[in-house]
Amino acid sequence: MPRSIRPFHPSDLGAIYRICLLTGLAGGDSSHLYRNPELLGHVYAGPYPVADPSATFVVADDEGVAGYIVATADTAGFERWREESWWPVLREQFPPRDDPQDGTEDHVLVERVHERWPTDAPVLERFPAHMHIDLLPRAQGEGLGRALVETLAASLRERGVPGLHLGVSKENPGAIAFYHRVGFVTLEELPWGYLLGLPLA
Repeated sequence: MPRSIRPFHPSDLGAIYRICLLTGLAGGDSSHLYRNPELLGHVYAGPYPVADPSATFVVADDEGVAGYIVATADTAGFERWREESWWPVLREQFPPRDDPQDGTEDHVLVERVHERWPTDAPVLERFPAHMHIDLLPRAQGEGLGRALVETLAASLRERGVPGLHLGVSKENPGAIAFYHRVGFVTLEELPWGYLLGLPLA
């Protein structure tokens, strides 16, 4: 099945949300963890193509969108925008809630919505951009993840961005190995995972 990488189109947003959910458990399906299937996308995918659509690319085939890379060239500016324009509506719609003790994790994402989680300034001096990437199983193992990263990196270089960073969970060793293969280096080990950086200059 032929697949291609192309820039984001607004019609892709629903697919991006769906893929975010289907890959949200260390690369596997997280649907069973959330009563509201949109929450994960609200936190980790949706704001990026809204704030900086030119930094989002998708993998498309005749079944639809099979993967994406979402990013922002300016993390500090993105975080200000998210605080002013993205979170307020969601905070009103999803007030804080207790753990229902039923195995679901909506309350964890709602807590994230209500938190402020700025990126440390020293990271942003060298790696001001950041990204998230997800591929459905049908698009894995074909080099499309590397191609998405390279496509984004080329776009960011054209914009004069010196570096790109991301965070990855220790529970996802496959993703860690992938990022190292495509050129990311470990910047910092954190309690939950690793901060990785890709120099672009």
